[in-house]
Amino acid sequence: MSTAPVTFNPNERVLCYHGPMVYEAKVLKSEDHPDPHPKTGSIGPHYLVHYKGWKQTWDEWVPPARLLKWNETNLALQKNLQANVAKPSAKSTKHDGKQSERRKGDGTGSRGVKRGRDEDDNSRKPDLKFNIPEPLKVLLVDDWEAVTKNSQLVTLPRNPNVETLLDRYKSYIMNLAKPPPFPQVLPQIISGLQAYFDKSLGANLLYRFERAQYAEVRKRYITGPDVQVGTEPEMSSIYGAEHLLRMIVSLPGIVASSTLDGESVSILREYIIELLNFMAQEKENIFQVEYDSASPAYQNVARS
Repeated sequence: MSTAPVTFNPNERVLCYHGPMVYEAKVLKSEDHPDPHPKTGSIGPHYLVHYKGWKQTWDEWVPPARLLKWNETNLALQKNLQANVAKPSAKSTKHDGKQSERRKGDGTGSRGVKRGRDEDDNSRKPDLKFNIPEPLKVLLVDDWEAVTKNSQLVTLPRNPNVETLLDRYKSYIMNLAKPPPFPQVLPQIISGLQAYFDKSLGANLLYRFERAQYAEVRKRYITGPDVQVGTEPEMSSIYGAEHLLRMIVSLPGIVASSTLDGESVSILREYIIELLNFMAQEKENIFQVEYDSASPAYQNVARS
């Protein structure tokens, strides 16, 4: 029995992906597009959303894949995504240390002093938690500012692209003195990451200002009259480290809604941590230093 697609109503309070992050928003109206939407390239239902606290100029049409219902589960996802890119302060580190000492002293460990009820650990969904290396956090912020504040764009196609990066990452893993466990799963993890990148880029990994560029890319490489059927490239061969990093930040939310068991999530975590280490180590070679300044004509289209 298939599950009915999630729908949203005008004036509904929702959460909406903007790039790799999730923000509170309000649905203003909806439309159905039998043909590809000029902004998103997607067909089917689209919703005009307004982000809470943002200027009206940021209102945009989004497909359902970018929207989440306003509930405790999705609010927790939003909080986790924010925590992944938040820079820890000395104060919070000190506080955590004291908390840890108290827990050790009273013998409760990480479970706390008391629990209102017994919990079955097996019934809780496993979390994919990891820390973003500080150099990559800086790049995430710089990336956000370049696109959303400075009206700049990543040069496309990128070199190296995501496909090449994941291939290099494979070599990096194989040459580690102490690689993550179960090396036989590495090919599946890499193919899964690449497939998810190709699937999610247009829906979840772009800032609004980049959507006109995405439409141009699709027209040039996928839907244009000069494109030969069967030769269309995947987005992982066009986009690069900047958007791959955005995807990695969003992975905890994806895993939370998946059917992966705890052991699989633990293995995946080890490989994601090493992917982040690889990207931090190679950051000078894989991230674009200076983004392209968008032309006035492009800015008018992107903000229309």
